[in-house]
Order: sequence, then structure tokens, then C-alpha cells
Amino acid sequence: MRHPVFFALLLGSAAILSACGQTGQGDVTRAVNNAAAAEADSIRQIMLTVADPGEAVTYFQRQVDAEPDEIEHQRGLARSLVRGGRQSEAVLAWRKVVDHDDSNNDDMVSLADALIRTSDWAAAKIVLDTIPPTHETFDRYKLEAVVADSNQQWTKADSFYETAVGLTTTPAGVLNNWGYSKLTRGDGEAAERLFTEAITYDPKLFTAKNNLVLARATRRVYALPIVPMTQEERAQLLHTGALAAIKRGDTDIGRSMLEDAIDTHPRYFEPAVRALEALNS
Repeated sequence: MRHPVFFALLLGSAAILSACGQTGQGDVTRAVNNAAAAEADSIRQIMLTVADPGEAVTYFQRQVDAEPDEIEHQRGLARSLVRGGRQSEAVLAWRKVVDHDDSNNDDMVSLADALIRTSDWAAAKIVLDTIPPTHETFDRYKLEAVVADSNQQWTKADSFYETAVGLTTTPAGVLNNWGYSKLTRGDGEAAERLFTEAITYDPKLFTAKNNLVLARATRRVYALPIVPMTQEERAQLLHTGALAAIKRGDTDIGRSMLEDAIDTHPRYFEPAVRALEALNS
């Protein structure tokens, strides 16, 4: 009873072998090339994300030396330099990318970002102004916003921040930046709303939590906001609130908050201890 199944399997195997036999050398070559390209892309992504930045720089520098006209190697090197904090070198690397025949508007945005990281706001604005207005991306408008901020062009900054928020599903970082901009302008209440919104998108964004404490302190509200926080974060936020209170002359509140911060922190909280000793002396 098993013979029909056995013969069917044999016939199927024969068909597969026949198909393999008909595969030409060109198909094999293309398959090998595709596999090599996929492997190279995987290595590139690892170097750009989880690899040590110094290791990534070394890797992409070797790639550039081997294939100096390949723009992806140049982009990888520029991004790795940014990740490694080597911003001046990153600017030079991004300029080479931008000068490449295959460069695009995203490369110009990356160059502007590198320039901002070196605090060369004027050069960053020049680069951004050369990008066509039709290139509407989150990264572009995020940079437009911070450049407008640096020039105290508040109306423009607000418009760019609002546009950037609408172009991403993860706006926590830009909302935090927008809130800090409002805080520096003296609009504490608007800053509070933006910091709170940032935390709703990313409950782990400690910078927004810290800024929220500072914004509330402008109204002399020192009670910690009701947001997700770890025990260590709570201690750090109490420390931030204490310093803000002391700066505003609310010394007793600041002293009490420092004591709470020291008691709350799961380890020895040296900055709070030093601040309390200085206050008591």
C-alpha cells in the first residue's frame, strides 16, 4: 500500500533535480551576488547601530579606502563619527558625502545636523536654506526649529516644532526640545504641557521629567509631578526641585527636599549630600 506514495516522492525529487539542472550560471552568479550584498548590508546596519562607534569608524574607513567612490561607505563613516562624538571630523565627512554625485537632500540634512553639533549655527542655517522646501521630513524640520530657536525667531521655531511633531510617531524628543524652548522664553505653563506630552509618548525620557520639575518650579510648585519614575529618578527629581526652590529663596522647602532625596535614593546620593551640607553651613 505504500508503493504509490514512494513513487510519488521519487517523481517529485526527479522534478526538483531537473529544475536545478536547468539553472544557468548567470542565475547562480546573481544569487551569490545578492547574498553577498545582503550580508554586507547586515554588517553595515550592525556597525551603524549596536557596534562600538570606534570600531564602526575603523570598519567604514577601511571600506572607503577600498571603494572610495561608494557613497554608502562614506555615509557609514560620517554617521559613525557622529555616534562616536567626533563632530568636527563628522562635518568633514558629511561634506564629502554632499559633494558626491549620488548625494541627496537627506545628506544635506545630516550635514546641517553635524554642524549644529559643533555649534556652527550660521553654517547649519546656510545648508538648510539650500534644501528645497518640498523636502518635508521630520529631521529637516526638527533642525529648522532648533536653528530658529538659536536666532530667537520664536514664531518660526514654534511653526517648525509643530510641523516636526506632525511628521513622526515618536515625537517625545522634539516635544521636550520645544518645551525647553518655551521654558527659556519664560513661558513655564506652555513648557509644562509640552514636557508632560513628551512623557506620555516616552515614559522613560528622564530629561523631560527633570525639565517638567523645573517648569513647575517657575510657579513655585515643588511637589513632584505624577509621572512614571523609578526610586532613583524620584531622588534625582527631588534634588532638582530642591535646587530650584533654593534658587528662588524657598530655603526651607529646598532643605526638606534634599533630605527626602538622600533618604529616597537607593545608594549614597553625593550631590544631594554636598548641597545639604553647603546649605546648612
